[in-house]
Amino acid sequence: MNTENFSLCEKIVSPSYIRQGLQAHRTHEHLIRLLIEKGKCPEDEWDENTIELFLHELAIMDSNNFLGNCGVGEREGRVASSLVARRHYRLMHGIGRSGDIAAIQPKAAGSSLLNKITNSLVLDILRIAGVRSVSSCFVVPMATGMSLTLCFLALRHRRPKAKFIIWPRIDQKSCFKSMITAGFEPVVIENLLEGDELRTDLQSVESKIQQLGAENILCVHSTTSCFAPRAPDRLEELAQICAKYDVPHIVNNAYGVQLSKCMHLIQQEMFSYLSSEIKKLSEAHGERLLETPNNPVSLAMSLKRFHERSDRAVTQLGSMLFTRLVSGARVVPVGTKQDINGYTFQGFMSHTNCYQCPYLNAASAIGIKKQDVDLFIKKLDKCLKILLKEKVISGAEMETGTAMLEKSSDADMGQLSEFVQNNLKIGADMVNQPV
Repeated sequence: MNTENFSLCEKIVSPSYIRQGLQAHRTHEHLIRLLIEKGKCPEDEWDENTIELFLHELAIMDSNNFLGNCGVGEREGRVASSLVARRHYRLMHGIGRSGDIAAIQPKAAGSSLLNKITNSLVLDILRIAGVRSVSSCFVVPMATGMSLTLCFLALRHRRPKAKFIIWPRIDQKSCFKSMITAGFEPVVIENLLEGDELRTDLQSVESKIQQLGAENILCVHSTTSCFAPRAPDRLEELAQICAKYDVPHIVNNAYGVQLSKCMHLIQQEMFSYLSSEIKKLSEAHGERLLETPNNPVSLAMSLKRFHERSDRAVTQLGSMLFTRLVSGARVVPVGTKQDINGYTFQGFMSHTNCYQCPYLNAASAIGIKKQDVDLFIKKLDKCLKILLKEKVISGAEMETGTAMLEKSSDADMGQLSEFVQNNLKIGADMVNQPV
């Protein structure tokens, strides 16, 4: 309500009470005014009432929410379900114009304003995270692969002769498929093994540019965020090589924003703790924490002893952790082969043809808590002990035996296994029913 409406309310309810309510309302409006005026992240978080008030006031600025609106265009923000409308705060119209998603939409002033403020906030976040030189950004509803594809396609007009993308190997399917989808030929640069760590082979990158010719190369496509034992690419050195030969440099920075200020805090609160706990556990089982000092997020523990015991032991560990609700941890065996769009990768997921041992990954990302680490270490320790005690057999038999071994201390997992098996049987019966 505006000031005039508050004044009218004083004729109905005690003026002192109304003035108190007006003061509270102005507190919300002050926060909204600062956000619009400065376009930066608030120093203090907003409460839900302020957020909902702001979104509501933006929504009623869109034409689809005008009282008495008569929309006869092909783009009117109509919604059949009121449930969907409420979920999105009735911001139904969308932004942009035909051919220009960044343009202001005349029929959606509220949505356009929200989009501009969002871009401004994200720009502020990027600068806080350490990218001080960034001048603009635009938030789009796309994941890593499609975002990279559009970047490559945008470069095509600037480098019409180019058909190659130089790519220091990172075993993630989406970033590889993005180059194929854009119509370019990836030139895979194998990583160098330095101790336990896999690093960018700068000499091979420069040699390949010289061999293919700079004008035939669309860009160098590097990566910042990866699973140990691979380290983030040597961005500064790659940038210098690209500048030397006038070749664009596209950086896949998915999940990388956290690696500066936020990641520094995580390393002080949780990364060192996760590292020390995995180190103690690995040594207790005759393994070791791989030394990957240039990867500030991901850790890796060797599984050499288990691989020597049985070829199936390593992959069995992965399935055991999964059934115990451990998410995010990855078990990487040796010798895995993967074909992607006609390209064959030996040792897939390990970022190199033949890494020195199988290993298990864990990461200390934003939001992880001490209890998460403690529970992970407890479950991993139990799985490793089971693998050492029992012979590795088929998956179904292994899980049955595991449930029996843990019945006294882990009865809930036995119930979960039984629940899953029963539902799988019901599902199979349904599939076999005649239509």
